[in-house]
Amino acid sequence: MLDTRPDTAPVVSEAASAVASDLALPPEGGRLRRAASGPGLTHYNRLVAAVVAANLVVAWFAVFRWGWFASDGVALASVSAMVVANLTAGVLIRQQYVINALFRIATAAPTTWPLPIRRLLGKVYHFGGIHVGATVAATAWYLVWGGAVLWHAGRGLPGVGASLVVVTLALVVLLLGIVWTSLPSRRATHHDTFERMHRFGGWAALALFWLQTAIVVAAEGGAAALLTSPTVWALTLVTGSVALPWLRLRKVPVELVRPSDHVVIARFDHGVDAFPGSSSTLSRSPLMEWHAFANAPSPGRSGFRITISRAGDWTGELIDELPTHLWVKGIPTAGVANIEKLFTRVVYITTGSGIGICLPHLLAKEVPSTLVWATRSPRDTYGDALVDEVLAAQPDALIWDTSAAGKPDMVQLAYQAYRAFDAEAVICISNKKLTWQVVSGMERRGIPAYGAIWDS
Repeated sequence: MLDTRPDTAPVVSEAASAVASDLALPPEGGRLRRAASGPGLTHYNRLVAAVVAANLVVAWFAVFRWGWFASDGVALASVSAMVVANLTAGVLIRQQYVINALFRIATAAPTTWPLPIRRLLGKVYHFGGIHVGATVAATAWYLVWGGAVLWHAGRGLPGVGASLVVVTLALVVLLLGIVWTSLPSRRATHHDTFERMHRFGGWAALALFWLQTAIVVAAEGGAAALLTSPTVWALTLVTGSVALPWLRLRKVPVELVRPSDHVVIARFDHGVDAFPGSSSTLSRSPLMEWHAFANAPSPGRSGFRITISRAGDWTGELIDELPTHLWVKGIPTAGVANIEKLFTRVVYITTGSGIGICLPHLLAKEVPSTLVWATRSPRDTYGDALVDEVLAAQPDALIWDTSAAGKPDMVQLAYQAYRAFDAEAVICISNKKLTWQVVSGMERRGIPAYGAIWDS
């Protein structure tokens, strides 16, 4: 472990060096296991495919069995129902209370259950695949709706006026814009555009859906029909889901401690208790930009801490300027590390400020765990207090000082820690590239492994 003498620079201990050369990585599994662990077949993508496949089944029946598309017109109400159903699923699955409920249900399974079942339940944090699949399906159905509305209007069929055509065309353009900016390649290179399009475009789309629904329902049954329309109630649910986090928007005081130019420790105490493994979203300009960070409750103290490292303009300005207040939205929300409860023993693999996500679990000690932390000059970067706190919780932690010993093979260290600790799972908290290397490296060898998926 780390040499903790105050007059000595952090170094890799003899124990760390021994671990690093102790066990060789076993060979990867067969072709099927390697394919299943590849980027195209993640549980996230499987959920996307499952939702899209379910919609394709409905589309097949709509065309060949239910007669939604006939020569005398399209069943607009049925197509609209598919749009609303998918939209509702796509929005609700991202709601903070729903996310917390999903994690609570998934992690309620006892550790006496067979490991394959618990291993699958641990993938609960891939719920974003439902969001993507449902919203893409909603957009596709809406394109069908738009085409049908134009077809009806061109033939002078009843129930389709000029106002409905205008609203429909506006929504088509808006939804395609949201989907375009959400493509992984676009989101990675233009994240601010993605975030603002999702926020402002999403609000505008919701308003247009309300306007469209009012036009359709009023034409079919008058204003009184609004109270009995399933679409109206579904949109009410979606609107409430979107609005709820903003109703809990507040500007709160924050104490920022800067142990180095690379990191700050943010301390919050505004009457909100954050549970281990939760995250909070922070902003300095609430309409423009939000960032999620892991909460670390302090044992015996109210409030919580967040470790924020320099990783871009927003975090850099925060570290340099040390504001006294920040905006917080919504409630603390469960994250990937919460799935530790499904296993009897786990290994945490982390780099840099990822320790901030692992720390609350190490302090809570709800599940026996061991830590491998690779970072640059731990004491100089994060301060003695945080490093000592880590070591107090994990006396046998392997803390690898990359400035003294270079970057280690984290896949190898993960496997060695997994074997030495007799763990059931590996949880990796790091950057996107390394997280994928560790998670896929473990899963290709049949070891349950989990890590963030950067889907938002």
